[in-house]
Amino acid sequence: MFVVSCAKPECGPEWVPDVRERPVAVEPVEEPPVVKAPVEEPPAVKFPHENVYFEYDKSTLLSDVLEMLKDNAEWLKDNPDVSVIIEGHCDERGSNEYNIALGDRRAQSVKTFLVDSGIAVERLTPISYGEEKPLDPASGEEAWALNRRAHFVID
Repeated sequence: MFVVSCAKPECGPEWVPDVRERPVAVEPVEEPPVVKAPVEEPPAVKFPHENVYFEYDKSTLLSDVLEMLKDNAEWLKDNPDVSVIIEGHCDERGSNEYNIALGDRRAQSVKTFLVDSGIAVERLTPISYGEEKPLDPASGEEAWALNRRAHFVID
């Protein structure tokens, strides 16, 4: 067995240093200035046309809608990493079941046009909300015309 000890009397088990006798000077530490790097926000990703509209009780694409969808197809070609949800919407007239089916036909007709324009089918997800998410909750022809639409959402 090996034992180590201190021969000085102040090292004994009863010895405790008196720290009050030695004042300790504490210098303030200067914090480095916080420099915030400018935050660059990513460019807004937005379709040329977020909504395309339909006639009452129809899912066929009108000629002005075809031009809008051509713009969206070109935008999708220029942004190949973007996938989209195509939401089909209806006005409040008709039953829920009927409007869900009509909203689906509207979303599918837009999807078909985009696929025919060269957009990969796996980038397009159609969904129908029927009358459940109106753009304008009012009743009347003006509101109904706004609610009969396909809406593009970046996925």
